[in-house]
Amino acid sequence: MIYLNGRIVPNNRALISVYDHGFLYGDGIYETLRAYGGKVFMLDEHLERLFSSASMIGLMISKKARDIKKAVYMTMAANRLKEAVIRITVSRGAGPIGLDPGLCKRPTFVVFANPFRMYPRSSYEKGVKIIISRTRRNYRKALDPRIKSLNFLNNILAMTEALDQGALEAVMPNYRGCLSEGTVSNIFFVKKGILHTPSPDTGILNGITRRIILDLAWGMKIPIHEGCYRPRDLSAAEEAFISNTTMEVMPVTAVGGRVIGKKAGPVTRRLHGAYRDKVAEYIREANR
Repeated sequence: MIYLNGRIVPNNRALISVYDHGFLYGDGIYETLRAYGGKVFMLDEHLERLFSSASMIGLMISKKARDIKKAVYMTMAANRLKEAVIRITVSRGAGPIGLDPGLCKRPTFVVFANPFRMYPRSSYEKGVKIIISRTRRNYRKALDPRIKSLNFLNNILAMTEALDQGALEAVMPNYRGCLSEGTVSNIFFVKKGILHTPSPDTGILNGITRRIILDLAWGMKIPIHEGCYRPRDLSAAEEAFISNTTMEVMPVTAVGGRVIGKKAGPVTRRLHGAYRDKVAEYIREANR
């Protein structure tokens, strides 16, 4: 069951126009969220970013935050889900061919919720392989990374490289050759006890999960450094992990052909445990 423009409809009736500018031009925004035990984690923060993305592309969302929250929980209830991955998508809407946003009179608003399928337990114990892609991250002054947009071709090209090499994820360098982020994740690595991660200045989306991890590390007195890193810095790491809303904290034990460990490192394990504790605390508070 899909929430489409104010109504819950069956999947086969959730239809949008071929003239929708989200389809034609990637003109729109989205958020991906995760629900634990029937509660959506960090929902307010995700909606704040949704409205921020909309503002940055001049897209008016007619719904209030409370109405979007209601739509999210309606969609979960319609699908009888407690553990779910939710996506909110807002496109410019249908209109004549042309790049003028004014051609579209009403945005298209969609929410869908799918069952959350756990990543293999072995991935969290033994880690996963990632690569450093040849595809460069979009220049941040050409397409601001703070906009979580439907324009994903850059990421798809990098992900294709990862799949071709049997990897889960690809980390993209920026135009200067500094590591930026993965196609769907942020990257962290540990060297000499210091937690390193690319700075927002490298052109990354400063993810919600990323910010939580940095806050947790600060609270655990793990030294943190954000900066411009080269591929060799990641390849020489003692441990590494990637993060996003669904995978949380995923250990990395191989970067291309370079093995950086046989299992999740100690800092990675500590941070993943702290992140799970943060989720549990959030859900307890939400249920009060």
